[in-house]
Amino acid sequence: QVQLVESGGGSVQAGGSLRLSCAASGIIFSIDSMGWHRQAAGKQRELVAHITRGGSTSYVDSVKGRFTISRGTAKNTVYLQMDSLKPEDTAVYYCAADVYTVAGRSGYYWGQGTQVTVSS
Repeated sequence: QVQLVESGGGSVQAGGSLRLSCAASGIIFSIDSMGWHRQAAGKQRELVAHITRGGSTSYVDSVKGRFTISRGTAKNTVYLQMDSLKPEDTAVYYCAADVYTVAGRSGYYWGQGTQVTVSS
């Protein structure tokens, strides 16, 4: 059993900043990659930012230069620093993690989501 718990969402005006956090717990030997996804109303979920265990990162074009993904030293946490927020960033943000147990790959787990609302 693996749980991912997000925090840090909220409401902010355009141009503002928010920092999302996500902590994984449960039966975990290691976590390979972690990512932040978002789903706006009426749209498909999209991968916003991704980070490997080694620290390599990638971003969807719409957030490049504004969002920064990072992992904690314990490697079971992931953060998303969101700067220069725009109304189109409004969505439910989900963290996800590729989890391994001692027996091998356990699966790709999701958090419950946290709402981010950016007003103009």
